[in-house]
Amino acid sequence: MSTPSPSARGRGAASNASGRFESLQREAYDDGWNDGDAAPKPLRTTVTAERARTIITRNDSPDVGFDRSINPYRGCEHGCIYCYARPAHAYMGLSPGLDFESKLFFKPEAGRLLERELAKPGYAPGVIHIGGNTDPYQPQEKLLRVTRQVLEVMWAFRHPLSIITKSALIARDLDVLGPLGQAGLARAAVSITTLDRSLARAMEPRAATPERRLEAVRRLTEAGVPTIVMTAPIIPGLNDHEIEAILERAADAGAIGAGYVALRLPREIKDLFAEWLTAQRPDRAARVMSLVRQMRGGKDYDAEWGKRMKGEGPIAEMIAQRFKFARRRHGLDRPVPALDLTQFRVPPRSGDQLELFGAAGLA
Repeated sequence: MSTPSPSARGRGAASNASGRFESLQREAYDDGWNDGDAAPKPLRTTVTAERARTIITRNDSPDVGFDRSINPYRGCEHGCIYCYARPAHAYMGLSPGLDFESKLFFKPEAGRLLERELAKPGYAPGVIHIGGNTDPYQPQEKLLRVTRQVLEVMWAFRHPLSIITKSALIARDLDVLGPLGQAGLARAAVSITTLDRSLARAMEPRAATPERRLEAVRRLTEAGVPTIVMTAPIIPGLNDHEIEAILERAADAGAIGAGYVALRLPREIKDLFAEWLTAQRPDRAARVMSLVRQMRGGKDYDAEWGKRMKGEGPIAEMIAQRFKFARRRHGLDRPVPALDLTQFRVPPRSGDQLELFGAAGLA
């Protein structure tokens, strides 16, 4: 396993192995360059427009809490090493490693596509989750404003939504999210994996600091948006000792609930995470992977529905009990209010009223 090269500083992955669908495979090798030589140029982020035909994605997974979602971006510059979305980059002919966090795609027509889909005759509203795959508030959103487009359409249609992020940028859109939340049409989730700045910097290199995320929880709550905190993923031997502290800080910030997901290592993430762990936390790498396997029936991962989110066995049960008691202690076990589906309506298009009067005048 390799350590991150200078060109990968500030990134989560330490390598860029070929995707599983590629006919040719890349392998790292020692070419003789070392720290005494001039460093290669830093890895740059590229962003490419994706011409999507639809914007709402449907799913029927029994252990995902939504049946439709919107993902404004593919890939994520936050670079979280554990991100379950990394393997999807292989479908783009790219690596789930460094490509995933540096070769991004966005949907510039997201707002227009959403308007078209919501306005279709017979459309039945249901809660749309924003950010089910990659973060809707990753750094590029500051300029591209794709997520902002989506929220504005949701408000125009009075359509209910949930949204998840680990970015403080979500506070930029409180002028839209606040009214949505106050109307019973929106709730938010903020992911807080650790309170340790050093661990957060290594594990989630371009995401907001833990303190900024807690401040986002506070601002969302004050604006009237019901907000929960997700401690996801919980990694035994690495951040599981922080469960109680994270939930205490979440409650202090005004969160109304909390949830968690155990570390998942499907497909390429298994090797990427092990590589990162060996480079960043070599003193505990073997212990962490041993505990992970104890939660997964001796494997690195078990994708079986009902088990993949929480794991199984004594380690998984201990984590579940600790989380349950901490959540109860801090009042984060209350039912989350249901979102209102009854307010949905298709707004009149520009000129509709004029056409009506015109038709009456011709009669």
